[in-house]
Amino acid sequence: MATIALFSTDDLSLPESLQEAVEHGEVFTRAWVVELILDLLGYTADRDLCDLRLVEPACGGGAFLTVIASRISASCHAHQRPIIDAIDAVRAFDLLGRNMEQSQALVTAALQEEGWAAEDARKVATAWVKQGDYLLQSDAEHRADYVVGNPPYIRLEDVPDDRMAAYRSACSTMGGRADIYIGFYEVALRSLNRGGQLGFICADRWMRNQYGRRLRQLVTKHFSMDLALVMHDVDAFDEQVSAYPAITLISNKPQGAAVAADTNRSFGAKEARIFADWYLEGEPSTVVTASHQAARMPHWFPEEDSWPAASPARLAVLEDLTERFRLLEDAETGTKVGIGIATGADKIFLTKEKDLVEEDRLLPMAMVRDTTSGTIDWDGMYLVNPWTANGDLVDLDAYPRLASYFEKHGEALRKRYVAVKQPQRWYKTIDKVDHQLTRRQKLLFPDMKLRIHPVLDQGGLYPHHNLYFIVSDVWDMRVLGGLLLSKVAEAFVEAYAVKMRGGTLRFQAQYLRKIRVPDPATISESDQAALAEAFDKRDVEAATEAALRVYGLAELPD
Repeated sequence: MATIALFSTDDLSLPESLQEAVEHGEVFTRAWVVELILDLLGYTADRDLCDLRLVEPACGGGAFLTVIASRISASCHAHQRPIIDAIDAVRAFDLLGRNMEQSQALVTAALQEEGWAAEDARKVATAWVKQGDYLLQSDAEHRADYVVGNPPYIRLEDVPDDRMAAYRSACSTMGGRADIYIGFYEVALRSLNRGGQLGFICADRWMRNQYGRRLRQLVTKHFSMDLALVMHDVDAFDEQVSAYPAITLISNKPQGAAVAADTNRSFGAKEARIFADWYLEGEPSTVVTASHQAARMPHWFPEEDSWPAASPARLAVLEDLTERFRLLEDAETGTKVGIGIATGADKIFLTKEKDLVEEDRLLPMAMVRDTTSGTIDWDGMYLVNPWTANGDLVDLDAYPRLASYFEKHGEALRKRYVAVKQPQRWYKTIDKVDHQLTRRQKLLFPDMKLRIHPVLDQGGLYPHHNLYFIVSDVWDMRVLGGLLLSKVAEAFVEAYAVKMRGGTLRFQAQYLRKIRVPDPATISESDQAALAEAFDKRDVEAATEAALRVYGLAELPD
């Protein structure tokens, strides 16, 4: 028999502090949202639901169970089965005894209203709803064809230490300062029978932040991300909460087609039915209405370090580009992304004094301010360079002026963490200098900028750590610069990057590496010329027009 599971535990002696935390995490879901989730999953009365198992990990006051009971009742009538046949069709759990009792009473009442005998209704309700901790249940209690619900919103550090340790032991994805719902996702996914489905309405922060990375990895490697329906502005709960919710559907099967969807505050019960019809029909590939927009993609995004955030139409384009093109950083083209040098003491290692130390110990540095105009305008900053061309620290005896300068600042230099770890190398910078990088052409990117801002250094400067760089063995750097100046390249960074106040983007290596690019050999001479010219003129529109041709796109949706 297939099963649907709910939140439960065998440990009924819950500490008062945990009960308070659980109560703090209670957010009850509106009935039309429950109906939507069940419709999207195909958990409908025309199926023989007695032979399926559904689990709800944290049933709370019974919002999901009331709707589930109604559907199972209708299924029993349709298939001419007594309600007692559904006694194993549901398992629901909650930590709080009052919630268990309330849910059992609601299920009993709902089944009696459907015409079932009071004794049978009570037996079914009692069998369905248990008090317990879902995260610590045995595997036998978990097995399910469906897991549905609204997991509790509780920070892991708000849970008592002993229980927190038990959660971390049971849930390998629950690292760092995770919310407890991470564990609910993991346990639920691992409980699914082959082909089983999870349907949660839950905060969507795990799709992008650091503590969700292990969960993303689990989903990417072993499951199919079927739907992400963002509902940030929708009145989905009985109380107003700032939870940034989304409905996520995930299946225990190889990754298949996926849907990305977004809503606005006008999305309600009527609009939900329209969306569910579109989702289940499978056509057309996109939909845009006054209340929601959605796009169907052949796959979900393959990386687990972060999933992009953008409009459904743009996500579909990015997924298409991800499928068709190679990553910017690529061994075949010798294209690498890196960050400039961190010194650990810029006030000491950076100078504009040409005669401060021996001439060959001064390395011209590219700073963020040198890139403001879009071309290099070097203002004369040097690195006081302690590294030889071979990657070793210089012998200070061979450089008396350098030695004198470092000794003058010796106290500050020796206090640095990097010097405490290696006291004999007290005058080193945090990063080594790669002298070959100085001589190479490279595209430089300021860390923080409203728009993507590649600037070409023809060679001769070494980047500071607030600059990221790209070098390549194959690319014409002006052509690549034009491609990266375009809104197409910026769309990748915008979808993945952390956004600062005022919409400023972080153009860090991890985000630049998300950009997909064509094989440079496949770009026509005319498009190469157009990209190079657009880069030289800093013409974003011309660069985007050429990039769209190169990527085979008609447009870049907002």
